[in-house]
Amino acid sequence: MDRAEFIDRLQRALSGGVNSSQVGEHVRYYREYIDKEIRKGRSEEEVLGSLGDPRLLAKSIIEANKRADVIEGTNRNYDEEAPEDMFERQTNIGRVIRMPGWLIALIAVVIVLLIIGVAFSLISVLAPIMIPVLIVMLVINYLKSR
Repeated sequence: MDRAEFIDRLQRALSGGVNSSQVGEHVRYYREYIDKEIRKGRSEEEVLGSLGDPRLLAKSIIEANKRADVIEGTNRNYDEEAPEDMFERQTNIGRVIRMPGWLIALIAVVIVLLIIGVAFSLISVLAPIMIPVLIVMLVINYLKSR
């Protein structure tokens, strides 16, 4: 099998499992990969042999795409809406994080309580030192002003 036949088989195998733009992306990727490996000095047969059967490769791509859709939650119907109290944020790697509003409120309350706890802990540790120092400073100021 030569490069053109490999790409043709890959394209036909992908066309039933992923959308047309993804088919184009994957075909373009493997064309560039094959060309790059040949430029490195590998033979076409060696590169195609390392890639294996294009139908098996396509099956792997389709399965990986399905798993990614389920993980990212993109398997949801387009007309299905998220609950109104759902917080949705897109991360820099393309995943969408969905959290209910009550969970966000709970996280905020826990953070505020932690900050208050740390502040009171610091005050309780520093108070035995700071109170006598403040009293001494007040006495010194009082005596200076007399």
